Amino acid sequence: MVQRATSYGTEATGPSAAESATAPATAEPSFHVARVPASDGVMLGARSYDPPEGTPVRAVVVIHGATAVPQGYYARFAQYLSERGYRVVTYDYRGIGASRTGSIRDERATMRDWGEHDATAMFAFARSIANGLPLVAIGHSFGGQSIGLCDSWRSVDASVLVGAQFGYWGHWPAPDRWRYAIMWYGLVPVVTTAFGSLPGWLGLGTDLPKGVARQWARWCRDPDYLMRDEPRARERFTKHAAPTLFFSFSDDDYAPEHAVRALLALLPRSAHHVRMTPAEAGGPVGHFGYFRPGAESALWRPTLEWLETTLGQTEMLRTPRDDRSS
Repeated sequence: MVQRATSYGTEATGPSAAESATAPATAEPSFHVARVPASDGVMLGARSYDPPEGTPVRAVVVIHGATAVPQGYYARFAQYLSERGYRVVTYDYRGIGASRTGSIRDERATMRDWGEHDATAMFAFARSIANGLPLVAIGHSFGGQSIGLCDSWRSVDASVLVGAQFGYWGHWPAPDRWRYAIMWYGLVPVVTTAFGSLPGWLGLGTDLPKGVARQWARWCRDPDYLMRDEPRARERFTKHAAPTLFFSFSDDDYAPEHAVRALLALLPRSAHHVRMTPAEAGGPVGHFGYFRPGAESALWRPTLEWLETTLGQTEMLRTPRDDRSS
């Protein structure tokens, strides 16, 4: 059972960059809050951003976030889509943000849990509020990697991946690769032993549960990355049949081209990869800039146009799809 709050929340911690001239004037994004149970009983903190009253709902979008990035970071982007007729769902993975239930040292989460249980639960929640309308998945970094961990990705009508990659340290150019090798082989095992978690003050900004950090480090030490622990991951990537728009950026130090192409090589050839320079994107983007309001003109609008073309919004509104099993 989904537990939904009766009141709205407001996002007061979103980016403060100036909106473009055509952006809506709403001061802060508003949303419904919900508690969504995963299949193993863990409760996840989620939000749904609804279109304005009277606006036809075109589709439901679920955003799978990056590692250690709270769902509030995606609030402005979620609001942008909702004001244009999309019902948007965001959430925090277990052990993070609104899905953290106690001391970080007591969290027993793993990265595999994030994909296998949490992403699956949020797809089910999104379908429950879709009423047969199209379902869209957006995956940022790890959120895109979760295709390999979650069967429910196969039920989406369209997907957008942003800065997704395989995190094996050897995919990074020198000298960065040596810095990551030290991190995955030395720093993470030592620090998680000492603190019982990976503290946010090391640079992530958000504390990570010990199990998440250690599994992440183990994957990043292996050329097969998450496929070392999940034998069905390769099949899930290769059979991801939904139309896919894949953004990567030349100034993204967390997703260098070789790491991006390692994941992209597993997806069907129909996936449309757009790799952009800062000049093409209207300024620096890096790993997080796609979701900042300043990206509306160069990134959000083209994404919206692609979605509307891909979904065939007029036909979809006349004949909503039936829900499909996960």
